[in-house]
Amino acid sequence: MTGDILTVLGGIGLFLVGMKIMTEALRDAAGSGLRDLLTRFTTTPLRGTLTGIGATALIQSSTATSVMTVGFVGAGLMSFPQALGVLYGANIGTTVTGWIVTFLGLKLQIGLLAQPVLFVAALAMVLGRGRPVRVAKGVAGAAMLFIGLDLMQGAATLAEGWITPDRLPGDSPGGRLMLIGLGFALVSVVQSSSAGMAITLVLLGGGAITFAQAAAITIGLNIGTTITALLAALGGGRAMRQTALANLLFNVVTAALAFPLLDGLAPLLHATAAGQDDLTALVLFHTGFNVAGALLFLPLTPRFAALLDHLVPEGPAGLAAGLDPTLRAEPEAALAAAEKVGADVARVLFAALGSALPPDPDLRPLATLPQQVPDTLEKLETYLAAIRLPEGQRALHDRFAALLHALDHLQRFHARLERHSPLDVIGSDARLRRAAVVLAGRLRAPQTSDAQFQRLAGLIDRRARIYRQRTLQQRLAGAKVQDLFDRTDAMRWLARLADHAAAIARYMPPD
Repeated sequence: MTGDILTVLGGIGLFLVGMKIMTEALRDAAGSGLRDLLTRFTTTPLRGTLTGIGATALIQSSTATSVMTVGFVGAGLMSFPQALGVLYGANIGTTVTGWIVTFLGLKLQIGLLAQPVLFVAALAMVLGRGRPVRVAKGVAGAAMLFIGLDLMQGAATLAEGWITPDRLPGDSPGGRLMLIGLGFALVSVVQSSSAGMAITLVLLGGGAITFAQAAAITIGLNIGTTITALLAALGGGRAMRQTALANLLFNVVTAALAFPLLDGLAPLLHATAAGQDDLTALVLFHTGFNVAGALLFLPLTPRFAALLDHLVPEGPAGLAAGLDPTLRAEPEAALAAAEKVGADVARVLFAALGSALPPDPDLRPLATLPQQVPDTLEKLETYLAAIRLPEGQRALHDRFAALLHALDHLQRFHARLERHSPLDVIGSDARLRRAAVVLAGRLRAPQTSDAQFQRLAGLIDRRARIYRQRTLQQRLAGAKVQDLFDRTDAMRWLARLADHAAAIARYMPPD
Protein backbone atom coordinates (compact mmCIF):
# COMPACT_ATOMS: atom_id res chain seq x y z
CA MET A 1 0.00 0.00 0.00
CA THR A 2 2.80 2.41 0.92
CA GLY A 3 4.58 1.58 -2.33
CA ASP A 4 1.43 2.32 -4.32
CA ILE A 5 1.02 5.69 -2.62
CA LEU A 6 4.64 6.60 -3.35
CA THR A 7 4.23 5.49 -6.98
CA VAL A 8 1.15 7.70 -7.42
CA LEU A 9 2.89 10.66 -5.81
CA GLY A 10 5.95 10.10 -8.00
CA GLY A 11 3.77 9.85 -11.08
CA ILE A 12 1.99 13.09 -10.25
CA GLY A 13 5.35 14.76 -9.61
CA LEU A 14 6.75 13.58 -12.95
CA PHE A 15 3.58 14.72 -14.71
CA LEU A 16 3.82 18.19 -13.14
CA VAL A 17 7.53 18.59 -13.88
CA GLY A 18 7.09 17.31 -17.42
CA MET A 19 4.18 19.68 -17.96
CA LYS A 20 6.22 22.63 -16.70
CA ILE A 21 9.27 21.79 -18.82
CA MET A 22 7.20 21.19 -21.94
CA THR A 23 5.24 24.41 -21.44
CA GLU A 24 8.42 26.47 -20.99
CA ALA A 25 9.98 24.89 -24.09
CA LEU A 26 6.88 25.52 -26.20
CA ARG A 27 6.64 29.10 -24.96
CA ASP A 28 10.32 29.72 -25.74
CA ALA A 29 9.89 28.19 -29.18
CA ALA A 30 6.91 30.44 -29.86
CA GLY A 31 9.04 33.48 -28.99
CA SER A 32 7.92 36.85 -30.29
CA GLY A 33 5.50 35.08 -32.63
CA LEU A 34 3.24 34.53 -29.65
CA ARG A 35 3.18 38.26 -28.97
CA ASP A 36 2.22 38.89 -32.60
CA LEU A 37 -0.47 36.24 -32.37
CA LEU A 38 -1.98 37.73 -29.23
CA THR A 39 -1.82 41.37 -30.30
CA ARG A 40 -2.44 41.30 -34.07
CA PHE A 41 -5.34 38.86 -34.23
CA THR A 42 -7.47 40.07 -31.32
CA THR A 43 -9.27 42.98 -32.96
CA THR A 44 -12.64 41.63 -31.76
CA PRO A 45 -13.65 39.43 -28.81
CA LEU A 46 -14.48 36.58 -31.23
CA ARG A 47 -11.06 36.73 -32.88
CA GLY A 48 -9.57 37.06 -29.41
CA THR A 49 -11.32 33.82 -28.41
CA LEU A 50 -9.94 31.97 -31.42
CA THR A 51 -6.50 33.42 -30.75
CA GLY A 52 -6.70 32.36 -27.08
CA ILE A 53 -7.57 28.81 -28.12
CA GLY A 54 -4.64 28.66 -30.52
CA ALA A 55 -2.13 30.26 -28.14
CA THR A 56 -3.07 28.06 -25.18
CA ALA A 57 -3.11 24.90 -27.27
CA LEU A 58 0.31 25.91 -28.60
CA ILE A 59 2.03 26.56 -25.26
CA GLN A 60 -0.18 24.27 -23.11
CA SER A 61 -0.69 26.87 -20.37
CA SER A 62 -3.80 28.97 -19.89
CA THR A 63 -2.05 30.79 -17.02
CA ALA A 64 0.81 31.90 -19.30
CA THR A 65 -1.66 33.08 -21.94
CA SER A 66 -3.66 35.03 -19.34
CA VAL A 67 -0.58 36.67 -17.79
CA MET A 68 0.79 37.73 -21.18
CA THR A 69 -2.62 39.11 -22.12
CA VAL A 70 -2.75 41.16 -18.92
CA GLY A 71 0.69 42.56 -19.71
CA PHE A 72 -0.38 43.56 -23.21
CA VAL A 73 -3.51 45.26 -21.85
CA GLY A 74 -1.36 47.25 -19.43
CA ALA A 75 1.01 48.17 -22.27
CA GLY A 76 -1.88 49.40 -24.39
CA LEU A 77 -1.39 46.73 -27.05
CA MET A 78 -4.98 45.47 -26.71
CA SER A 79 -8.18 46.60 -25.03
CA PHE A 80 -9.74 44.85 -22.06
CA PRO A 81 -12.76 43.54 -24.07
CA GLN A 82 -10.28 41.98 -26.52
CA ALA A 83 -8.43 40.46 -23.58
CA LEU A 84 -11.68 38.93 -22.34
CA GLY A 85 -11.99 37.13 -25.66
CA VAL A 86 -8.49 35.69 -25.21
CA LEU A 87 -9.51 34.59 -21.72
CA TYR A 88 -12.55 32.69 -23.04
CA GLY A 89 -10.31 31.00 -25.60
CA ALA A 90 -7.65 30.13 -23.02
CA ASN A 91 -10.24 28.18 -21.01
CA ILE A 92 -11.12 26.20 -24.14
CA GLY A 93 -7.50 25.74 -25.22
CA THR A 94 -6.46 24.29 -21.88
CA THR A 95 -8.85 21.36 -22.43
CA VAL A 96 -6.53 20.14 -25.21
CA THR A 97 -4.37 18.57 -22.50
CA GLY A 98 -7.25 16.25 -21.59
CA TRP A 99 -7.43 15.03 -25.20
CA ILE A 100 -3.67 14.41 -25.28
CA VAL A 101 -3.78 12.50 -22.00
CA THR A 102 -6.78 10.44 -23.09
CA PHE A 103 -5.68 9.36 -26.56
CA LEU A 104 -1.89 9.25 -26.21
CA GLY A 105 -1.45 8.50 -22.53
CA LEU A 106 -4.40 6.29 -21.60
CA LYS A 107 -5.57 4.68 -24.83
CA LEU A 108 -2.26 4.26 -26.65
CA GLN A 109 -0.25 4.02 -23.39
CA ILE A 110 3.00 5.38 -24.80
CA GLY A 111 4.62 5.74 -21.36
CA LEU A 112 6.98 2.80 -22.05
CA LEU A 113 7.95 4.23 -25.44
CA ALA A 114 8.57 7.61 -23.78
CA GLN A 115 11.42 6.24 -21.64
CA PRO A 116 14.00 5.79 -24.44
CA VAL A 117 12.76 9.06 -25.95
CA LEU A 118 13.54 10.77 -22.64
CA PHE A 119 17.04 9.25 -22.69
CA VAL A 120 17.75 10.58 -26.21
CA ALA A 121 16.29 13.98 -25.37
CA ALA A 122 18.38 14.20 -22.19
CA LEU A 123 21.56 13.41 -24.17
CA ALA A 124 20.66 16.11 -26.70
CA MET A 125 20.15 18.61 -23.88
CA VAL A 126 23.53 17.76 -22.32
CA LEU A 127 25.59 17.55 -25.52
CA GLY A 128 23.82 19.95 -27.85
CA ARG A 129 23.47 23.71 -28.02
CA GLY A 130 21.16 26.27 -29.54
CA ARG A 131 17.85 25.34 -31.11
CA PRO A 132 18.29 21.53 -30.84
CA VAL A 133 18.54 21.91 -27.05
CA ARG A 134 15.24 23.82 -26.93
CA VAL A 135 13.56 21.15 -29.05
CA ALA A 136 15.03 18.39 -26.86
CA LYS A 137 13.75 20.20 -23.76
CA GLY A 138 10.19 20.14 -25.11
CA VAL A 139 10.47 16.46 -26.06
CA ALA A 140 11.89 15.60 -22.62
CA GLY A 141 9.02 17.41 -20.92
CA ALA A 142 6.44 15.52 -22.97
CA ALA A 143 8.20 12.20 -22.27
CA MET A 144 8.22 12.86 -18.52
CA LEU A 145 4.54 13.76 -18.69
CA PHE A 146 3.64 10.39 -20.23
CA ILE A 147 5.96 8.44 -17.94
CA GLY A 148 4.34 10.09 -14.95
CA LEU A 149 0.90 9.24 -16.34
CA ASP A 150 2.02 5.64 -16.80
CA LEU A 151 3.14 5.48 -13.17
CA MET A 152 -0.24 6.78 -12.04
CA GLN A 153 -1.97 4.10 -14.10
CA GLY A 154 0.36 1.42 -12.79
CA ALA A 155 -0.78 2.17 -9.25
CA ALA A 156 -4.46 1.63 -10.11
CA THR A 157 -4.56 -1.05 -7.41
CA LEU A 158 -4.41 1.77 -4.90
CA ALA A 159 -7.60 3.24 -6.28
CA GLU A 160 -9.27 -0.15 -6.49
CA GLY A 161 -8.48 -0.75 -2.83
CA TRP A 162 -9.95 2.30 -1.15
CA ILE A 163 -11.25 4.74 -3.81
CA THR A 164 -14.49 3.25 -5.13
CA PRO A 165 -17.71 4.85 -6.42
CA ASP A 166 -19.63 3.83 -3.30
CA ARG A 167 -17.08 5.47 -0.99
CA LEU A 168 -17.41 8.84 -2.72
CA PRO A 169 -20.46 11.11 -2.38
CA GLY A 170 -23.50 9.61 -4.07
CA ASP A 171 -24.92 10.50 -7.47
CA SER A 172 -27.36 13.12 -6.17
CA PRO A 173 -27.40 16.93 -6.49
CA GLY A 174 -25.84 17.23 -3.03
CA GLY A 175 -23.29 14.51 -3.74
CA ARG A 176 -22.29 16.12 -7.02
CA LEU A 177 -21.81 19.47 -5.30
CA MET A 178 -19.48 17.73 -2.85
CA LEU A 179 -17.56 16.22 -5.76
CA ILE A 180 -17.25 19.69 -7.33
CA GLY A 181 -15.70 20.74 -4.03
CA LEU A 182 -13.37 17.72 -4.23
CA GLY A 183 -12.22 18.77 -7.71
CA PHE A 184 -11.71 22.34 -6.49
CA ALA A 185 -9.61 21.07 -3.57
CA LEU A 186 -7.59 18.73 -5.84
CA VAL A 187 -6.50 21.47 -8.24
CA SER A 188 -5.81 23.80 -5.31
CA VAL A 189 -3.34 21.23 -3.94
CA VAL A 190 -1.55 20.23 -7.16
CA GLN A 191 -1.80 23.78 -8.63
CA SER A 192 -2.45 22.39 -12.10
CA SER A 193 -5.80 21.75 -13.74
CA SER A 194 -4.02 19.54 -16.28
CA ALA A 195 -2.66 17.28 -13.51
CA GLY A 196 -6.08 17.26 -11.84
CA MET A 197 -7.69 16.24 -15.12
CA ALA A 198 -5.08 13.50 -15.64
CA ILE A 199 -5.77 12.08 -12.16
CA THR A 200 -9.51 12.16 -12.82
CA LEU A 201 -9.09 10.37 -16.14
CA VAL A 202 -6.88 7.72 -14.55
CA LEU A 203 -9.46 7.08 -11.82
CA LEU A 204 -12.26 6.95 -14.39
CA GLY A 205 -10.29 4.62 -16.67
CA GLY A 206 -9.55 2.29 -13.76
CA GLY A 207 -13.19 2.11 -12.72
CA ALA A 208 -12.58 3.84 -9.38
CA ILE A 209 -15.21 6.50 -10.15
CA THR A 210 -18.26 6.70 -12.42
CA PHE A 211 -18.67 9.06 -15.36
CA ALA A 212 -21.10 11.30 -13.42
CA GLN A 213 -18.67 11.55 -10.52
CA ALA A 214 -15.77 12.32 -12.87
CA ALA A 215 -17.83 14.99 -14.64
CA ALA A 216 -18.66 16.67 -11.32
CA ILE A 217 -14.99 16.60 -10.31
CA THR A 218 -14.10 18.13 -13.70
CA ILE A 219 -16.46 21.03 -13.05
CA GLY A 220 -14.66 21.57 -9.75
CA LEU A 221 -11.30 21.47 -11.51
CA ASN A 222 -12.48 24.14 -13.90
CA ILE A 223 -13.36 26.46 -11.01
CA GLY A 224 -10.24 25.54 -9.03
CA THR A 225 -7.95 26.53 -11.88
CA THR A 226 -8.80 30.17 -11.11
CA ILE A 227 -7.10 29.96 -7.70
CA THR A 228 -3.56 30.53 -9.05
CA ALA A 229 -4.62 33.66 -10.92
CA LEU A 230 -6.56 34.97 -7.92
CA LEU A 231 -3.56 34.51 -5.61
CA ALA A 232 -1.25 36.15 -8.15
CA ALA A 233 -3.67 39.07 -8.55
CA LEU A 234 -3.50 39.97 -4.85
CA GLY A 235 -0.23 41.80 -5.41
CA GLY A 236 -0.91 42.76 -9.00
CA GLY A 237 -2.24 45.78 -10.81
CA ARG A 238 -5.79 46.55 -11.83
CA ALA A 239 -5.62 44.68 -15.15
CA MET A 240 -4.42 41.54 -13.35
CA ARG A 241 -7.19 41.79 -10.73
CA GLN A 242 -9.81 42.36 -13.42
CA THR A 243 -8.58 39.37 -15.41
CA ALA A 244 -8.51 37.09 -12.35
CA LEU A 245 -12.06 38.11 -11.41
CA ALA A 246 -13.23 37.68 -15.01
CA ASN A 247 -11.71 34.19 -15.09
CA LEU A 248 -13.47 33.28 -11.83
CA LEU A 249 -16.86 34.59 -12.98
CA PHE A 250 -16.53 32.89 -16.37
CA ASN A 251 -15.74 29.52 -14.80
CA VAL A 252 -18.43 29.79 -12.12
CA VAL A 253 -21.08 30.65 -14.73
CA THR A 254 -19.98 27.83 -17.05
CA ALA A 255 -20.06 25.43 -14.08
CA ALA A 256 -23.59 26.59 -13.22
CA LEU A 257 -24.50 26.03 -16.87
CA ALA A 258 -23.03 22.52 -17.03
CA PHE A 259 -24.20 21.19 -13.65
CA PRO A 260 -27.96 20.87 -14.30
CA LEU A 261 -27.43 19.56 -17.86
CA LEU A 262 -25.15 16.68 -16.91
CA ASP A 263 -27.80 13.96 -16.91
CA GLY A 264 -29.24 15.06 -20.24
CA LEU A 265 -25.82 15.37 -21.89
CA ALA A 266 -24.37 12.05 -20.72
CA PRO A 267 -26.15 9.83 -23.32
CA LEU A 268 -25.24 12.26 -26.12
CA LEU A 269 -21.60 12.38 -25.07
CA HIS A 270 -21.40 8.58 -25.15
CA ALA A 271 -22.80 8.39 -28.69
CA THR A 272 -20.34 10.46 -30.72
CA ALA A 273 -18.08 9.58 -33.63
CA ALA A 274 -15.04 10.41 -31.47
CA GLY A 275 -15.75 7.44 -29.22
CA GLN A 276 -18.40 5.94 -26.98
CA ASP A 277 -16.33 5.29 -23.86
CA ASP A 278 -16.30 7.22 -20.60
CA LEU A 279 -12.87 8.79 -21.20
CA THR A 280 -13.83 10.33 -24.54
CA ALA A 281 -17.19 11.45 -23.13
CA LEU A 282 -15.44 13.20 -20.22
CA VAL A 283 -13.02 15.22 -22.36
CA LEU A 284 -15.92 16.08 -24.68
CA PHE A 285 -17.85 17.31 -21.65
CA HIS A 286 -14.88 19.36 -20.45
CA THR A 287 -14.37 21.02 -23.82
CA GLY A 288 -18.09 21.35 -24.49
CA PHE A 289 -19.11 23.34 -21.46
CA ASN A 290 -16.16 25.72 -21.90
CA VAL A 291 -17.20 26.29 -25.52
CA ALA A 292 -20.79 26.85 -24.36
CA GLY A 293 -19.55 29.37 -21.79
CA ALA A 294 -17.61 31.27 -24.48
CA LEU A 295 -20.67 31.34 -26.76
CA LEU A 296 -22.74 32.68 -23.85
CA PHE A 297 -20.24 35.40 -22.88
CA LEU A 298 -19.15 36.59 -26.34
CA PRO A 299 -22.23 38.71 -27.14
CA LEU A 300 -22.19 40.05 -23.57
CA THR A 301 -18.50 41.02 -23.58
CA PRO A 302 -18.97 44.84 -23.60
CA ARG A 303 -21.36 44.61 -20.63
CA PHE A 304 -19.09 42.10 -18.90
CA ALA A 305 -16.14 44.49 -19.30
CA ALA A 306 -18.24 47.36 -17.90
CA LEU A 307 -19.22 45.20 -14.91
CA LEU A 308 -15.56 44.41 -14.19
CA ASP A 309 -14.68 48.10 -14.47
CA HIS A 310 -17.31 48.74 -11.80
CA LEU A 311 -16.27 45.83 -9.55
CA VAL A 312 -12.54 46.65 -9.78
CA PRO A 313 -12.40 50.47 -9.76
CA GLU A 314 -9.29 52.27 -10.87
CA GLY A 315 -7.28 53.55 -7.93
CA PRO A 316 -4.75 56.37 -7.89
CA ALA A 317 -2.35 55.51 -10.70
CA GLY A 318 1.22 56.76 -10.92
CA LEU A 319 3.62 56.38 -13.79
CA ALA A 320 4.88 53.08 -12.34
CA ALA A 321 1.40 51.54 -11.95
CA GLY A 322 1.97 49.26 -14.95
CA LEU A 323 4.99 47.55 -13.38
CA ASP A 324 2.96 44.61 -12.13
CA PRO A 325 5.31 42.18 -10.30
CA THR A 326 3.17 39.19 -11.29
CA LEU A 327 3.97 39.83 -14.96
CA ARG A 328 7.63 38.97 -14.41
CA ALA A 329 6.68 35.30 -14.70
CA GLU A 330 6.23 35.98 -18.43
CA PRO A 331 9.21 38.00 -19.79
CA GLU A 332 7.29 39.01 -22.93
CA ALA A 333 4.53 40.61 -20.84
CA ALA A 334 7.01 42.12 -18.37
CA LEU A 335 9.01 43.79 -21.15
CA ALA A 336 5.82 45.16 -22.72
CA ALA A 337 4.83 46.67 -19.36
CA ALA A 338 8.31 48.15 -18.82
CA GLU A 339 8.36 49.62 -22.34
CA LYS A 340 4.99 51.27 -21.70
CA VAL A 341 6.18 52.83 -18.43
CA GLY A 342 9.42 54.01 -20.08
CA ALA A 343 7.43 55.59 -22.93
CA ASP A 344 5.13 57.31 -20.41
CA VAL A 345 8.11 58.75 -18.52
CA ALA A 346 9.61 59.98 -21.79
CA ARG A 347 6.34 61.72 -22.71
CA VAL A 348 6.21 63.43 -19.31
CA LEU A 349 9.84 64.60 -19.55
CA PHE A 350 9.48 65.79 -23.14
CA ALA A 351 6.24 67.62 -22.35
CA ALA A 352 7.77 69.30 -19.29
CA LEU A 353 10.80 70.58 -21.21
CA GLY A 354 8.68 71.54 -24.22
CA SER A 355 6.45 73.64 -21.98
CA ALA A 356 9.39 75.28 -20.19
CA LEU A 357 11.07 76.44 -23.42
CA PRO A 358 10.09 79.49 -25.51
CA PRO A 359 8.02 80.86 -27.15
CA ASP A 360 5.52 80.58 -24.23
CA PRO A 361 7.44 79.12 -21.28
CA ASP A 362 5.39 77.41 -18.55
CA LEU A 363 7.44 76.00 -15.67
CA ARG A 364 4.59 74.25 -13.86
CA PRO A 365 5.01 70.82 -15.57
CA LEU A 366 8.73 71.01 -14.82
CA ALA A 367 7.98 71.61 -11.14
CA THR A 368 5.91 68.41 -10.88
CA LEU A 369 8.72 66.11 -12.09
CA PRO A 370 10.37 65.52 -8.67
CA GLN A 371 7.09 64.08 -7.34
CA GLN A 372 6.77 61.39 -10.02
CA VAL A 373 9.79 60.78 -12.24
CA PRO A 374 12.68 59.82 -9.86
CA ASP A 375 10.59 57.23 -8.02
CA THR A 376 9.28 55.79 -11.30
CA LEU A 377 12.77 55.50 -12.80
CA GLU A 378 14.00 53.76 -9.66
CA LYS A 379 11.10 51.30 -9.73
CA LEU A 380 11.67 50.68 -13.45
CA GLU A 381 15.33 49.91 -12.81
CA THR A 382 14.43 47.48 -9.99
CA TYR A 383 11.74 45.86 -12.15
CA LEU A 384 14.11 45.28 -15.07
CA ALA A 385 16.76 43.83 -12.74
CA ALA A 386 14.27 41.16 -11.59
CA ILE A 387 13.31 39.98 -15.10
CA ARG A 388 14.87 36.65 -16.09
CA LEU A 389 15.01 36.14 -19.85
CA PRO A 390 15.01 32.66 -21.43
CA GLU A 391 18.12 31.64 -23.31
CA GLY A 392 18.09 31.73 -27.07
CA GLN A 393 15.41 34.43 -27.37
CA ARG A 394 17.49 37.01 -29.26
CA ALA A 395 14.54 39.35 -29.86
CA LEU A 396 13.72 39.51 -26.14
CA HIS A 397 17.37 40.12 -25.22
CA ASP A 398 17.60 42.93 -27.81
CA ARG A 399 14.46 44.57 -26.42
CA PHE A 400 15.82 44.26 -22.89
CA ALA A 401 19.14 45.85 -23.88
CA ALA A 402 17.30 48.69 -25.64
CA LEU A 403 15.26 49.29 -22.48
CA LEU A 404 18.43 49.54 -20.39
CA HIS A 405 19.88 52.10 -22.83
CA ALA A 406 16.62 54.06 -22.79
CA LEU A 407 16.54 54.01 -18.98
CA ASP A 408 20.08 55.38 -18.84
CA HIS A 409 19.17 58.30 -21.13
CA LEU A 410 15.91 58.96 -19.29
CA GLN A 411 17.89 59.29 -16.07
CA ARG A 412 20.40 61.62 -17.74
CA PHE A 413 17.62 63.67 -19.33
CA HIS A 414 15.91 64.10 -15.96
CA ALA A 415 19.20 64.98 -14.22
CA ARG A 416 19.81 67.81 -16.71
CA LEU A 417 16.28 69.09 -16.23
CA GLU A 418 16.98 69.51 -12.51
CA ARG A 419 19.10 72.51 -13.53
CA HIS A 420 16.73 75.37 -14.30
CA SER A 421 19.27 78.19 -14.61
CA PRO A 422 19.85 77.79 -18.37
CA LEU A 423 16.17 78.56 -18.99
CA ASP A 424 16.59 82.15 -17.78
CA VAL A 425 19.60 82.63 -20.04
CA ILE A 426 17.77 81.15 -23.04
CA GLY A 427 14.81 83.46 -22.54
CA SER A 428 17.00 86.54 -22.54
CA ASP A 429 19.02 85.78 -25.70
CA ALA A 430 17.44 85.95 -29.16
CA ARG A 431 19.73 83.38 -30.81
CA LEU A 432 19.30 80.92 -27.96
CA ARG A 433 15.54 81.40 -28.13
CA ARG A 434 15.45 80.39 -31.80
CA ALA A 435 17.20 77.07 -31.11
CA ALA A 436 14.97 76.47 -28.08
CA VAL A 437 11.78 77.11 -30.06
CA VAL A 438 12.77 74.47 -32.62
CA LEU A 439 13.57 71.91 -29.90
CA ALA A 440 10.30 72.69 -28.08
CA GLY A 441 8.37 72.05 -31.28
CA ARG A 442 10.00 68.65 -31.69
CA LEU A 443 9.33 67.73 -28.06
CA ARG A 444 5.68 68.71 -28.32
CA ALA A 445 5.12 66.78 -31.56
CA PRO A 446 3.11 63.52 -31.16
CA GLN A 447 5.89 61.48 -32.77
CA THR A 448 9.43 62.62 -33.43
CA SER A 449 12.01 60.17 -34.73
CA ASP A 450 15.48 59.76 -33.32
CA ALA A 451 16.88 61.00 -36.64
CA GLN A 452 14.96 64.28 -36.33
CA PHE A 453 16.20 64.77 -32.78
CA GLN A 454 19.72 63.83 -33.84
CA ARG A 455 19.74 66.37 -36.69
CA LEU A 456 18.45 69.01 -34.29
CA ALA A 457 21.11 68.10 -31.69
CA GLY A 458 23.83 68.40 -34.35
CA LEU A 459 22.45 71.77 -35.47
CA ILE A 460 22.39 73.10 -31.92
CA ASP A 461 25.89 71.76 -31.28
CA ARG A 462 27.25 73.49 -34.40
CA ARG A 463 25.55 76.69 -33.36
CA ALA A 464 27.09 76.30 -29.91
CA ARG A 465 30.60 76.16 -31.41
CA ILE A 466 29.94 79.21 -33.56
CA TYR A 467 28.38 80.91 -30.56
CA ARG A 468 31.47 80.27 -28.45
CA GLN A 469 33.68 81.82 -31.12
CA ARG A 470 31.48 84.88 -31.31
CA THR A 471 31.30 85.24 -27.57
CA LEU A 472 35.08 85.12 -27.36
CA GLN A 473 35.16 87.91 -29.89
CA GLN A 474 32.63 89.80 -27.78
CA ARG A 475 34.89 89.22 -24.79
CA LEU A 476 37.68 90.92 -26.67
CA ALA A 477 35.22 93.74 -27.26
CA GLY A 478 34.64 94.05 -23.49
CA ALA A 479 31.63 91.78 -22.72
CA LYS A 480 31.34 90.20 -19.25
CA VAL A 481 33.03 86.81 -18.91
CA GLN A 482 30.26 85.26 -16.79
CA ASP A 483 27.57 86.23 -19.30
CA LEU A 484 29.54 84.56 -22.08
CA PHE A 485 30.02 81.38 -20.06
CA ASP A 486 26.34 81.28 -19.12
CA ARG A 487 25.28 81.55 -22.76
CA THR A 488 27.62 78.85 -24.03
CA ASP A 489 26.60 76.62 -21.11
CA ALA A 490 22.92 77.12 -21.96
CA MET A 491 23.57 76.17 -25.59
CA ARG A 492 25.44 73.01 -24.54
CA TRP A 493 22.57 72.21 -22.14
CA LEU A 494 20.12 72.35 -25.03
CA ALA A 495 22.38 70.25 -27.27
CA ARG A 496 22.82 67.52 -24.64
CA LEU A 497 19.07 67.37 -24.01
CA ALA A 498 18.47 66.97 -27.74
CA ASP A 499 21.10 64.18 -27.80
CA HIS A 500 19.34 62.33 -24.97
CA ALA A 501 15.96 62.82 -26.64
CA ALA A 502 17.38 61.30 -29.82
CA ALA A 503 18.71 58.28 -27.91
CA ILE A 504 15.41 57.80 -26.07
CA ALA A 505 13.49 57.92 -29.35
CA ARG A 506 15.94 55.43 -30.87
CA TYR A 507 15.84 52.87 -28.05
CA MET A 508 12.18 53.35 -27.24
CA PRO A 509 10.41 53.91 -30.57
CA PRO A 510 6.77 55.03 -30.52
CA ASP A 511 4.02 52.35 -30.62
